[in-house]
Amino acid sequence: MGYKTILTVVTDEALAQSTIDHAAAVASAWDAHLDVLCFGVDRTQTGYYYAGANAMILQETISRATADAAQLAGVVRGILGQTSVRWAVEEGVAQLADIGRHVAGRARFADLVVMPKPYGKERGVELEPVTEGALFEGQTPVLVVPDTSPAGTAPSRVVIGWNESNEALRSVRAAMPLLQSAEHVHVVVIDPPQHGPNRSDPGGALSQFLARHGVKPEIDVLSKTMPRVSDVLRRHVLDVNADMVVMGAYGHSRFREAILGGATRNMLEQAEVPVFLAH
Repeated sequence: MGYKTILTVVTDEALAQSTIDHAAAVASAWDAHLDVLCFGVDRTQTGYYYAGANAMILQETISRATADAAQLAGVVRGILGQTSVRWAVEEGVAQLADIGRHVAGRARFADLVVMPKPYGKERGVELEPVTEGALFEGQTPVLVVPDTSPAGTAPSRVVIGWNESNEALRSVRAAMPLLQSAEHVHVVVIDPPQHGPNRSDPGGALSQFLARHGVKPEIDVLSKTMPRVSDVLRRHVLDVNADMVVMGAYGHSRFREAILGGATRNMLEQAEVPVFLAH
């Protein structure tokens, strides 16, 4: 089992170098093929134009997005030309409201999608629907890599954020090749329920499952000593010097995550190491 088709999406020239570096490193590590989508994003909201609006306005935005896509594709081909991985670049135009659907259509046939952090300073609003399109409609795991994270380093110490949810279990299954190659895997359980079938052995069933796949798990049971679960998890990542986090994506609705925040959004906003997500 491994990752043989890696997909990444480039919508911003400023992020192209780091995004391609990380995606190419993953593809090289697994001897995989790297597919790159370069999107020029049409950010106009055509529904807000009054009847009879000049069609040249719409044509101008499409032409600008087409030129942006061609420019991005040229930059990406130049970067990939310096690598040894097998790759293909495709360019296109998508409206902001529809870009997630386009990404999902390609993500369905990839083993892993590598993306930059969708939140933070100097991040385009399109990165969030791109990431969610791969996760939700594409049903493909996503590896979110911070710009400052070194490319090409295989994770040696991995932290699993375990809460017994379906999303967390899907992430663990999807990340199994990475977990099997890691030297240390920490199953982190934060404030386990006091009532339930696993109250006397939190994380035990998962650890047994992992051990039978050749993984060497350790169970870390933590108390929620900080306001947010994501803060406790991030602190533990630093304490054990982990270089990757595996966790379920969006246990709540995306609307609730966006308005109120949640473990997924908070982790992605503050992540200092790659975060492996599945839904």
